[in-house]
Parts: sequence; structure tokens; C-alpha cells
Amino acid sequence: MTLLVFGQTGQVASELQAQEDVLALRRDSADLTDPDACAQAIHSTRPRAVINAAAYTAVDRAEEEEALATVINGAAPAAMAKACRALGIPLVHISTDYVFAGTGTRAWTPQDAPMPQNAYGRSKLAGEDAIGQSGCTHVILRTSWVFSAHGNNFVRTMLRLGAERDNLRVVADQIGGPTPASAIAHACLRIADGLIADPSKSGTYHFCGTPATSWADFARAIMAAAGLKCRIEDIATAQYPTPARRPLNSRLDCGGLAVFGLEQPDWRDALPAIIRVIKEAQ
Repeated sequence: MTLLVFGQTGQVASELQAQEDVLALRRDSADLTDPDACAQAIHSTRPRAVINAAAYTAVDRAEEEEALATVINGAAPAAMAKACRALGIPLVHISTDYVFAGTGTRAWTPQDAPMPQNAYGRSKLAGEDAIGQSGCTHVILRTSWVFSAHGNNFVRTMLRLGAERDNLRVVADQIGGPTPASAIAHACLRIADGLIADPSKSGTYHFCGTPATSWADFARAIMAAAGLKCRIEDIATAQYPTPARRPLNSRLDCGGLAVFGLEQPDWRDALPAIIRVIKEAQ
């Protein structure tokens, strides 16, 4: 049976659609601004499981488009969950560390109370809540700082700017775990199979790369791996204002992954290969 994936051009969706027996839906097949169309796609496909790798991810623009973000990140996953429950199939839904307050230094656990600080975080929490209340077999998989050779992400931005400039100022007081999209895709597939075998594993889990680092130190690692001489200057978040408030603490406690036989990926292992793919495509 087919594994149905919402999303096709995003980082994780790009990795997932390379797998066998995966049907990845584009917007013209299932528009997330139309939750009913998402539910209908599930009913018509009747897959063995659903992975929602699509989302509204324009964090700053969401401050002005919160209603739209909430339809895509809240109402659409709610419709997916309802359809999955009706068919008795599991749903794996990718969420974010932005549902938390982003304070302190302790890694956030799945049991910590969410307290999003921006519109994007609130929209993602709406989806989490709807899925949790739907009664369907599910896993909400919160992750952070996703990077890959696809789409727009920090690694691609740093490579472009690092080749153009001698010096870059990068935020050093936001700490998190960079996460390869390929590792998230692998985790989603493993979790989907795990839920089919044992629906009691339903719940919320965290999955991110290790070790925790700052954006500035991540940028230095990118420059070193790419052989770029661009110097990284540390700055504070206050020196780089954005419309949406960013969390200072994006650390995630991933201890619960063991029930699916998963471990945190070391982002340093994945970085050189991703940079190589990006360079070869230029």
C-alpha cells in the first residue's frame, strides 16, 4: 500500500518522495488552504499511513498572515487527522520547537507546556492540538533548524553569502540542534511503520540534530566544510531584529525516540555531503 505524503517541494518532502511506494502530493492535488481537499485526498488514496510534511513556514510573513498560516498549519492537519481516524490509519505530522517559549537553557521535553511567541508557532500549535484531540493514531514530531541540499535553508544561505563576502554577522545567542532533512524523512518512515505495528506508541516526540550549537557556530562549521574564508562575527538577537520573535532556546529533549529505534543524528556528519551536493548543482 502507498504511503501518502503531503508536500513535494519542501526539504523533508523532497527526501521522502525518493522512497518507493510514496505518493507525494503537490498543491494542485491537495491545497492545504482547502482542508476538505486534504481529507478527500486521503479518502481517495486510502494509503497505509499519512505523513504531513507540508506547512506554512514563512515565519516573519506569518505575523501579517496569521489567519492563512492557521488554516494551513492548523485546519488542514485537523482535516487530515479526521480522515485518518475514519480510515483507521496513522498520521505522522512534522511540527516545530517554535511551539515553546524559547527561554532558559534546558532542553524542551514533549511534556513541557507550549507557549508560542509568534504567529507561526501559534499556527503550528493549533495543528498539534487538533491532531491530539482527533482520536487518530498519530505522532507529532517536533524538530528544528532543518537543512538540506533542497529549498531555502541556513546552509544554502551561508554558502551563497560566504562566497560573496569576507565577513558575516550571525546571531550567537540562539541555541538549537541543526537537523538534516534526510534524517527527518527516515524518522518519519520508521515512525509510520512503528505506528502501524503498535498504535499505542501514539503521542508527541522530539527529533533534532546533535550537538546543540548557535547559529554563529553553525555558520563557522559551514564555512570550514565548504573551504570558505568568510569570517563570522557573533551578534546578539537584539542586533538582528525580525518581525517575528525567535526563540533563544531551541534545544529539544529527544529521549523518547528509543521506542521507534531512533537516535539523534549528528549534524556534523551530514553537513559535508550536503554541501557537496549543493556545489555540484551550481
